[in-house]
Amino acid sequence: MTRLDSYFEKLKGKKVLVLGVGVSNRPLVRLLLRYGIDVTCCDKAPREKLDAEVLELEARGAKLHLGEGYLDGLNGDVVFRTPGLHPDTPQIKALRERGAVVTSEMEAFFAVCPAPIIAVTGSDGKTTTTTLISELLKKQGFKVWIGGNIGTPLLDKADEIGPEDKVVLELSSFQLMYFPYSSHVAVITNLSPNHLDIHKDMEEYVTAKENLYLHQTEDDLLILNRDNTITHSFVPKAKGRVLEFSRQTEPERGVFFRDNAIWRKGETVEKLLDRSDILLPGVHNVENYMAAILAVGDAVSLENLRAVARSFGGVEHRIELVREKDGVRYYNDSIASSPTRTIAGLRSFEQKLILIAGGYDKHVPFEPLGPEIVEHVKTLILTGATAPKIEAAVLAAPNYAPGCPEILHEEDFYEAIRLASRVAKPGDVVILSPAGPAFDKFKNFMVRGREFKKTVMEL
Repeated sequence: MTRLDSYFEKLKGKKVLVLGVGVSNRPLVRLLLRYGIDVTCCDKAPREKLDAEVLELEARGAKLHLGEGYLDGLNGDVVFRTPGLHPDTPQIKALRERGAVVTSEMEAFFAVCPAPIIAVTGSDGKTTTTTLISELLKKQGFKVWIGGNIGTPLLDKADEIGPEDKVVLELSSFQLMYFPYSSHVAVITNLSPNHLDIHKDMEEYVTAKENLYLHQTEDDLLILNRDNTITHSFVPKAKGRVLEFSRQTEPERGVFFRDNAIWRKGETVEKLLDRSDILLPGVHNVENYMAAILAVGDAVSLENLRAVARSFGGVEHRIELVREKDGVRYYNDSIASSPTRTIAGLRSFEQKLILIAGGYDKHVPFEPLGPEIVEHVKTLILTGATAPKIEAAVLAAPNYAPGCPEILHEEDFYEAIRLASRVAKPGDVVILSPAGPAFDKFKNFMVRGREFKKTVMEL
């Protein structure tokens, strides 16, 4: 009997609730049905908005509990929570108080995965770092499974994963709340205020991230950003080995950036990569490479490390060059759903930019963004719910002077892009880097980025 079989056999005879039937939970529901388990799928969407895949689950035996009151009147023995649903939601707390076990699809995967897990979290850089780790391991010849917030759900593929394979996951704070597992290699890229529209405060956000390493053993590895005050403060709490990366100093053990190159420091100091070897723009991608280098360790040769650095062009929606038209370059940085990520994007260019910014308000401070916009932006085009807050941060910046940058408003997202094209001159760079999520106008940052690219290509 495999680990997957054992896990689901223990659920037989229990009443299981699956809260949210998005992409990540659908393979879970199919597994529950395959093992003959009583499962009720609960989702806020009304029946008329369900897609064919969910209706197929119903046809195979899943019960549906739908609509605005989808969390009301529930009873169950085991509850699988979707990541975006706070575990302290009153209805979930009530279920827990009545004896239900509250878990998640990701917790189930950690319980059954036969291979060691490398997991990445942080406020910025998670996806690129996760992808880099995966690309480095693939280049070395390993069979790599990538999942979590990127890739596909892996729970239903657990029986296909071999003990010698590599599993690389990107995990969010929502997935990590009350998480009872830690990965064998835990990478925390950085931490800054984020998702405070969901988390009750910054402390809860940080506490969630810490679950990535707090359940490690002495045989496990924690990789931290030495330059980030919050992540560096985790060093004394670590139960396993700790390695740090830094652009500002030389950590006792880890990697650092000096003389435009990445160096590894252990018993000796070894030069690994010149900055010119890295195809990706921006110093934040130097940090992403440093984190990835520590995560793969000696498993990847120096030759393969340099080969990936020289060829890897980045992940969609992350400072992605869309096109050059009439001498103007257009970049899609829709992933920039926080001020810190937009700051990293602005710092990736040596010239002043035309910036399209604004998005859903997740109640994070914009004050640090103001001076960076003044320094790096010639024309600021604001759109979306956070436009007034971004403008206020710019006007309050100590380095602001009237008209520098020029500030324009355009509520319509598509018109904002066309406005940028009208004010741009040959040699300019236009970048979408919103500093907020897409939920005020789009389903997610990917839809926003693709709509940006589509509109740019139609100019």
